[in-house]
Amino acid sequence: MKKDIHPNYHNVTVTCTTCGNSFVTGTTKDEIKVDTCANCHPFYTGKQKFAKEAGRIDKFNKRYGIKNEEDED
Repeated sequence: MKKDIHPNYHNVTVTCTTCGNSFVTGTTKDEIKVDTCANCHPFYTGKQKFAKEAGRIDKFNKRYGIKNEEDED
């Protein structure tokens, strides 16, 4: 490899602007800030809502007269 053509690789702290979580990673940048991280993103925390899909299922069931298992109790 040629000398003096590669960027400096060092450890920096990545900071989430939403929840304030921080972690260390290696990069060529001086500072990294992210909007959402795995600590606060709904997909990773399990708090994601599927309201749009649930409404589609109910609409399909009404259209074809299908009763839910919960409705039969």
